[in-house]
Amino acid sequence: MKKFLSLMLTAVMTTGLLAGCGGSESADGPAPEEGEQAITEIPLPIVEEPMTINYWRANDAKIASGNGFTDVKAYQEKEKRTGIKVNFTHPPLGQQKDQFNLLVTGNELPDVIYYNWADVSGGPEKLLADGRIIKLNEYIDLYAPNLKKIIEEDEVVRKQISLDDGTIFMFPYLRTDAVKLNATTGIVLRKDWLEKLNLKTPTTIDEWYTVLKAFREEDPNGNGKKDELPFTANWGPGNMSKLYDFAPSFGVLGGFQLNGDTVEYGPIQPGFKDFLETMQKWYAEGLIDPEIMTNDGKAFDYKITNHQAGAYYGGVFSGMAKYLNLMADDPEFDLVGAPWPKDAEGISRSTFRFDTKVLTYGEAITTSADEDKIKAIVQWMDYNYSPEGHDLFNFGIEGESYTVEGDSIKFTDTILKNPDGLTYDQALAGYALSIMDGPMNQDTRYLDGLMAFEQQQEANKVWMEADYSLALPTLRKTEEEARKEAQIMGQVTTYLDEMMTKFILGDEPLTNFEQFVETIKGMGIEEVIKINQDAYERYQAR
Repeated sequence: MKKFLSLMLTAVMTTGLLAGCGGSESADGPAPEEGEQAITEIPLPIVEEPMTINYWRANDAKIASGNGFTDVKAYQEKEKRTGIKVNFTHPPLGQQKDQFNLLVTGNELPDVIYYNWADVSGGPEKLLADGRIIKLNEYIDLYAPNLKKIIEEDEVVRKQISLDDGTIFMFPYLRTDAVKLNATTGIVLRKDWLEKLNLKTPTTIDEWYTVLKAFREEDPNGNGKKDELPFTANWGPGNMSKLYDFAPSFGVLGGFQLNGDTVEYGPIQPGFKDFLETMQKWYAEGLIDPEIMTNDGKAFDYKITNHQAGAYYGGVFSGMAKYLNLMADDPEFDLVGAPWPKDAEGISRSTFRFDTKVLTYGEAITTSADEDKIKAIVQWMDYNYSPEGHDLFNFGIEGESYTVEGDSIKFTDTILKNPDGLTYDQALAGYALSIMDGPMNQDTRYLDGLMAFEQQQEANKVWMEADYSLALPTLRKTEEEARKEAQIMGQVTTYLDEMMTKFILGDEPLTNFEQFVETIKGMGIEEVIKINQDAYERYQAR
């Protein structure tokens, strides 16, 4: 077993990172030299002799070129600065999960893998135990001064980047300014319809009912037909789960939730019955699009641009900017982001947490990486979190894709009005990672630079104000816990979706709600609640 603890003490490391000293020898990887001192900044170039990193990650559909991340200008510039070239391998779009599973069970691994680690069977813990990826704590301490600084200065980052035993295994996609960057989705309404009917933006369930009823009955699109769809949704999942955005106002979520520090399953709480009663009433009165379970993107777009949709769940870009641009020739069309509906205590509550600073995406070093290359690879990875790397991977090339104006950045017409006809996200994806998913620390100025409409900016501010304490943070499960949870929740979720649809459509009387609860309990939900409670307590103890 390597002298991990003594090395860490010799290097005079922090208590926070010392928490990661547990773990199997197979996961540790080759140790740095005994007594080696930590660097304080990334030297440029990192290497004097040419070096190549073999790097596997899924491509992104927003990258318009055929060569994937090889053509992203931030990576091209990074090669010039660091002296390190990257040989990217991209699995076909849509096949990344199958290709990843083949990759990590095969004999040949790249040096670095970037992946959504929440999607790994057995989690990164299994890949560490199996000797496929290496533990990074001591490497971060010695060779990654920029990520190390973020971890030392932000307790939430330290907690979220670590596994339950303190192990750090990836250089992650970060959002240290989490609330602003995460609160970019919510319920959107036709503001011009509200104004036409002399209504205010709804804040409570009762106000929502008043607004949706008026949208249905008072012909806000002015065509003399009762064809308005007060609330709709896109990418229909085949069930009624799109209505869960109203559930927090009844004190419940559509899955596991927190009541203080106690984990509960929302659908078996009394408030869920109240939620179902309201949704049943809304559906019966035509306030919910009858095609909400089956809408695809084309149908959804049609309903919005043809003045049928009154409200829907969406984001500041795909749910607001897209339609404000499409309807730019219509002077009346306008949108507004509504606050998350208030509960009985007057608290506006969201369905998800806004304080997630460490996302589940990140880059890990495999055990196939040459021992002599690891120091340089870690420094190369850390460069993304340096001040210069931060700007490069958030905004691209200064003077080409962006300019600096005081404390703000402004994207150029190359991004916002691309001469080759690329959309803003395609154009920015050719320069930087901020429009995709990292690895880097996403900057709020990227968001501000792209939110060209005041409606987007105001929606972001309104959505940020919600309380997110009902939602669980990202939890780690043991392989056994994850297997048991998947086994039980497979049938629970199927039953929940089926019964929720029946209740809302009126095919099942709500007098059978208690029977519904007992059936879910009989499927073993209490065991899964305990799994999540244990995982939550481990998270709190990190």
